[in-house]
Amino acid sequence: MRQPPDQLKQRLANLEALVEAGFQAFPHRFDKTHDAAAIVRDHAAAGAEEEWPEERVRLAGRIVSLRRMGKVAFAHLLDESGRIQLYFSRDNTQEYKLLRKLDIGDIIGVEGTIFTTKTGEITVSVDNWEPLVKALRPLPDKWHGIKDKEVRYRQRYLDLIVNPNVREVFIARARIIRYIRRFLEERGFLEVETPVILPTAGGTEARPFKTFHNALAHEFELRISLELPLKKLLVGGYEKVFELGRVFRNEGIDAQHNPEFTMLEAYWAFADYNDMARLTESMLSDLVLELFGSHEVEYLGRKINFSPPFKRISFVEALQERSGIDFDPLDLDRLRIWADARHPELIDVPGYKLLDKLFEMYVEEDLQDPTFVYDFPAIISPLAKKHREKKGLTERWDLFVAGMELAPAYSELNDPFDQRERFEEQVRRREGGDEEAHRVDEDFLVALEHGMPPAGGLGLGIDRLTMILSNQPSIRDVILFPLLRPRSTTATTPQPEERSSNQHENQ
Repeated sequence: MRQPPDQLKQRLANLEALVEAGFQAFPHRFDKTHDAAAIVRDHAAAGAEEEWPEERVRLAGRIVSLRRMGKVAFAHLLDESGRIQLYFSRDNTQEYKLLRKLDIGDIIGVEGTIFTTKTGEITVSVDNWEPLVKALRPLPDKWHGIKDKEVRYRQRYLDLIVNPNVREVFIARARIIRYIRRFLEERGFLEVETPVILPTAGGTEARPFKTFHNALAHEFELRISLELPLKKLLVGGYEKVFELGRVFRNEGIDAQHNPEFTMLEAYWAFADYNDMARLTESMLSDLVLELFGSHEVEYLGRKINFSPPFKRISFVEALQERSGIDFDPLDLDRLRIWADARHPELIDVPGYKLLDKLFEMYVEEDLQDPTFVYDFPAIISPLAKKHREKKGLTERWDLFVAGMELAPAYSELNDPFDQRERFEEQVRRREGGDEEAHRVDEDFLVALEHGMPPAGGLGLGIDRLTMILSNQPSIRDVILFPLLRPRSTTATTPQPEERSSNQHENQ
């Protein structure tokens, strides 16, 4: 969105005035000694009007408020750590008159001493200052912030400036990822990186993004999962591996889905899905305890308790209990008749996807506290090992929290004959019109034929976990730059020749 031309001209004129006074327009660096939060924290217990003239500080940041009152001026400077008040006086501050050429949003460097005002606010008394960057566009109004969510997502940098709580969300996200990485490494897992661009994107049922590589003259796909390359590493002899990486799915956008998101996947040779449940339960309960000092968190007005052990339920039994189905739901012919009679909106859903859809409708919303849903039907689990005791089921669980699927895990399928059969069934589904069905990945099958040890595997959605632990309603609130439709027109960056020589002072 373009700003009023007069406003741009005024800011350019102020920049020219600062340059004419001897300041650099865009200096290369500034030596900082402190940040705002450290100064406030270290002097928080001070009494009113206390001074520390022997302690000099240099800090830099963005001007977010500025009040000029004749012989003195007050401002608030915002840096990465937080805000601090600045005090300027005509008697002690060099180039005091040039403060009139500063605008809200400008980035400056200051040097001075610390004192506490009569109202108890920790303040830097500035004797030297210099402009570092002139903001050519104004910040949003401090009292109203940014109300339009699309503007917040599209111009996240403004969101971070005017909404301190948004900064905290992404600091929390970084802490979550750091903790998960440390947790796994302490248990012997090796962090690895696998390809983003693949001949065939596999590992789950999803529609991939496609791209063309000019030098190889071949169409490739962006990965939809981390799974298959990580399993190849088990074939190669690694026993515990994990990856934290971006995956891409060409799907719709809603509160729980973004086409680009972050996954953790971990694979543990000679383990099974029960081992992965214990690992996940320990990791998440310990993470919540470290972040909050207790196992309880609030999410959208509800208390969620991460105290171990997490609840465990059966997929089939939960579906029967909540829906009233009085027959084996694995009988897809009967299930089709039952669903058509009660849910005509599902008439076009293929029979093999009915189980998943009905579970979503009847069960998921009630799974608020962390709950492992065990033993999924084989027909909707093409990469999980068949259950060792229960026919028609697999050794797969999904962890649900706050009514959302957060983490699936399997006893991994390592039988190359069974895997080929399931891939071929997926191909038949694709031929029937299911564009999300898995393709045959011959390269992965060749790897399995060399022998992959029995293993447990886990996938964990980092974005959804961050939503819950930072109390955010949408996945786009925890992704710094979520995918948006491109604008039809873009704002124009002012060119040097547009700068005005108008020298009038802003009020």
